[in-house]
Amino acid sequence: MSKGKDRPDLPQVRLESGIEVKPVYTADDIAATAIAADDIAPPGEYPFTRGIHPLMYRRRPFTMRQYAGFGTPEETRRRFAYLMERGQTGLNVAFDLPTQVGLDSDDPQAEGEVGRVGMAVDTLADMETAFEGIDLNEITVSLTINGSAPIIMAMYFALAEKRGYDLSSLRGTAQNDILKEFVSRNTWIFPVEPSVKMVGDTIEYCARHLPRYSPVSVCGYHIREAGADPVQEMAYAFLIARAYIDHSLERGLSVDDFASRLSFNFDIHGNFFEQIAKFRAGRRLWARIVKEDYGARNPRSGWLRMIAGGGGGGLTIEQPENNIARSAYYALISTLSGTQTMALCTYDEAYTIPTEKAARIALRTMQLLTTEMGITDTVDPLAGSYYVETLTNQMESLIRQEMDRVESAGGIVKAISQGEIQARVARQAYAWEKGLRDGSIRKVGVNCFVEEEEERQVEFHPYDEGAAARQVRSLKRVRSQRDASRVAGALAALETAARQGQNLVEPCIRAVSVYASVGEITTVLKRVFGTYREPRIF
Repeated sequence: MSKGKDRPDLPQVRLESGIEVKPVYTADDIAATAIAADDIAPPGEYPFTRGIHPLMYRRRPFTMRQYAGFGTPEETRRRFAYLMERGQTGLNVAFDLPTQVGLDSDDPQAEGEVGRVGMAVDTLADMETAFEGIDLNEITVSLTINGSAPIIMAMYFALAEKRGYDLSSLRGTAQNDILKEFVSRNTWIFPVEPSVKMVGDTIEYCARHLPRYSPVSVCGYHIREAGADPVQEMAYAFLIARAYIDHSLERGLSVDDFASRLSFNFDIHGNFFEQIAKFRAGRRLWARIVKEDYGARNPRSGWLRMIAGGGGGGLTIEQPENNIARSAYYALISTLSGTQTMALCTYDEAYTIPTEKAARIALRTMQLLTTEMGITDTVDPLAGSYYVETLTNQMESLIRQEMDRVESAGGIVKAISQGEIQARVARQAYAWEKGLRDGSIRKVGVNCFVEEEEERQVEFHPYDEGAAARQVRSLKRVRSQRDASRVAGALAALETAARQGQNLVEPCIRAVSVYASVGEITTVLKRVFGTYREPRIF
């Protein structure tokens, strides 16, 4: 075993990002790693190392936005109500796999997956049911959807219009980050270029019609969950965000027209201080990118607005109650990192859809932090720590280096199209799993402090086999009651717009407003754009 530099009898400590940790830090370490004179500025001031708001949580705590959705829209609405009645302050909607990949619930390929890992949505009628009785001005909604995001966003906008909301003041977020889907989750539909074009359509449409809505939440979270280290998580997310910015600028928008409405979704698991430093470094680096590289004049354009909570990849099936403690630490990291929104994984997410009990414990964990622990009393309480500031500087340097490496090789879109990013992440995922198995990476309850005769008393979320049948019946009812000629006309207009390279958001709104389905709209777009074929990465 290699030894530490300062004490030959100490084992070396190396973070996942490759940084070697010294036993002791001083002001000299901060000075040696400093990047610029304004590395640490007051909260709310460029480059926002200490937070994007001057008073942060002292003014208003972070939004608590648990990820929820399963079965039919009726079941999901009941879970929404359960969480809101217990103090949740935002909604984060999970959609089932068929909806994510543009299939209707009665499609043969959807069999066995309808409503299983999220809410089934086929038509606008489902969105109307899911959000019945919910004031869209009082509670903001995050739509966690990517491949079919333009369609689901169109449904949400159509729903808001139908209920009389002013779209120019409507708030909310769509994940809508298709590039990370090619890297990690694989719920893509169309090839890379038209997929990026449709993300650009939503950015442009929102900039012109929904200036308070966030059309993209760039998702380093899933890249990290797929195997990337903390440096790559931030670097690839920033490169993807840059790709969307570059595309939008080519449309004639200015960076200040839309950059302030870009948001980010990041992961938390692993070393406590490494996670905090990556967010402080990332916030600072993103501000510099937007100002220095894109010439933004509005300070808000450079805000790293993020949702950050527990990463499911850090949770374990073994000794699942340990996940309650893990999630509490993840929530603490998120708070100390200056997040705007938190979505905390539940202790049972390693093996099932969260039960009401598990969801309540996760929500109470966040409420404990804001109510009892004093964590929100002052801004960035770790600022000035020799270790934290040094680590923040080191993380910023490493993130920038990884970004430069990808840019010099042709950029993130090319690297994803050719499978290079996917290969790097997959190799690291393999190395991580190998480390868990040989014990070189220690995981409590998995390869150390193991209970030889562990009794797993866990409650599995029930899957209602009848939910799929009810959803299919609902879809058939909508089809029988809608005006078929109006649907055909709207789908034909959408196809024409797609072939002519027009912005597709408005045609999608018109199509969903007459109750065209997710599958029908996707089929039209597949005729124009085709479908994605994965490159070989090994």
